[in-house]
Amino acid sequence: MFVDSVNIKVSAGKGGDGMVAYRREKYVPLGGPAGGTGGRGGSVIFVGESGLTTLLDFRFQKHIKAKSGQNGMSKNCFGKHAEDLYIKVPIGTIVINTDTGGVIGDITVHGQEVVVARGGRGGKGNFELATHKITCPDWAEKGEPGQERNLQLELKVLADVGLVGFPSVGKSTLISVVSAARPKIADYHFTTLQPNLGVVGVKDGRGFVMADLPGLIEGAHLGAGLGIQFLKHIERTRVIVHVVDMSGSENRNPLEDFNKINKELESYNLNLMKRPQIVAANKMDLPHSQENLEEFRKAVGNKYEIVPISAISQDNLEQLLYKIADTLDEIEPNAFEDIRVEEVVEYTFQTPVEPFSIEKGDDGVYNVVGPKIKELFDRTNFDNETSLKRFAIKLRNLGVDEQLRKLGVQAGDTVRVLDFEFEFKD
Repeated sequence: MFVDSVNIKVSAGKGGDGMVAYRREKYVPLGGPAGGTGGRGGSVIFVGESGLTTLLDFRFQKHIKAKSGQNGMSKNCFGKHAEDLYIKVPIGTIVINTDTGGVIGDITVHGQEVVVARGGRGGKGNFELATHKITCPDWAEKGEPGQERNLQLELKVLADVGLVGFPSVGKSTLISVVSAARPKIADYHFTTLQPNLGVVGVKDGRGFVMADLPGLIEGAHLGAGLGIQFLKHIERTRVIVHVVDMSGSENRNPLEDFNKINKELESYNLNLMKRPQIVAANKMDLPHSQENLEEFRKAVGNKYEIVPISAISQDNLEQLLYKIADTLDEIEPNAFEDIRVEEVVEYTFQTPVEPFSIEKGDDGVYNVVGPKIKELFDRTNFDNETSLKRFAIKLRNLGVDEQLRKLGVQAGDTVRVLDFEFEFKD
């Protein structure tokens, strides 16, 4: 079963908690802190695998979760880092963050790795938290939670050349005689239900990958037929070979078919029409093909290169292959790539992010939120009184207390910090 789009959730591992411990060896008075730091949580990493051709496995594994790091231990022993979780995905997979709409990664080569969720950092033990002022802290940090993301995986077939055209125009026959691909061929529409890839060799030693895509019909970009689920695969190709039944064997007009398919390509993605398009005038061995070809040439003019062929009798295929290879030689490998990748471009200047903001809820209670607040909250052990006091001090140093007073909050009032309620004190 060919599956080219799935939605999943990934969760990286939580960092291990730091430990509160003390040296207690005999004859070592005032031994000091000895609590170790927690280990890093495991990250979720996607790896390109050339042997995979479908996303079917993800239909049965909707939630991928890495392991958490080990907690810190006594005698200043660090917790063990959790192993990263490597998940194999097919070449041509695009990883999209559904919450932001950004593309996290585009996996185009075998062995390429993309970190889709990073593991949380381990919490510091009281040994690392010791300072010259606080020589023996009685608290430790909690480990940070790992990233959680909702992802959409889209598989776009990687091919140099894409065959497009109406059903039963001979696309599958063409790829079967010029490559080792063996698609299903039958005398009815929509025989091809999934893209077929074939490696094509030209006699002069050049080669390229060709994709036979399921037949398009009018309205494909709106969901008609099978087209809408496979139009996206054409976005990866550098050259489009438009196969036209020049005989009109099914009482269709070749020129009308040609214009309708191009309209579907343009409606789906305007950039598709910027790709070089070669017209393979197929079924030239049948009656009326030559007459139709002459009318077709007059209507189309010099805008497209037209190569008359017969896939079934293998007439003039070499000329078509040479034309495709010559066209590919003139195009850069990534000439038509238009994928925005999130978290890849590095900027020397970044817009400052406010450490916190205060919002008033519907019930009149103020809620303190923000990235810095969440970071402090995640690393605080609220079961430890000293750790709780330090959390309050850090909020005060950030200016949270001052801002709350300006908003009219008084001692004894309830304040929420990330949905947890606290009593405000001066």
